[in-house]
Amino acid sequence: MADMKNFGELIYTFDNAAGEALGKRESHTPKIEVPAKVKPDEMFEVKVTVGPHPNTVEHSIRWIAVYLNEDGRAFNPVFLGKASLTPVTTQPELVFKLKLQKGGVIHAVQYCNLHGLWSGKKEIRVG
Repeated sequence: MADMKNFGELIYTFDNAAGEALGKRESHTPKIEVPAKVKPDEMFEVKVTVGPHPNTVEHSIRWIAVYLNEDGRAFNPVFLGKASLTPVTTQPELVFKLKLQKGGVIHAVQYCNLHGLWSGKKEIRVG
């Protein structure tokens, strides 16, 4: 019988990794680069990277998705963007421009074809 975990329990983070996943934390947890604080409607760059990580057909990062858990919003998260990646020819990196009205927590989720879903997060303040 399949394990009846909630979907969120299937996503590894740097802090909740255990057992075999402990050795995968550095190479699988998405790293998010954003300023700590921005002004409302100020355009800034968001960069998400994973790795160092193998990039072969047998073992690679297949996609990265980014969300915002916005302060004060009734229904979160807000989807910001996603990159689908091809083994061998692409690297696990996503860069885009963003502007916000409110702060919150940016979450990045990536999928490794061998080691599953991993997420990272970074707080950003607006004001």
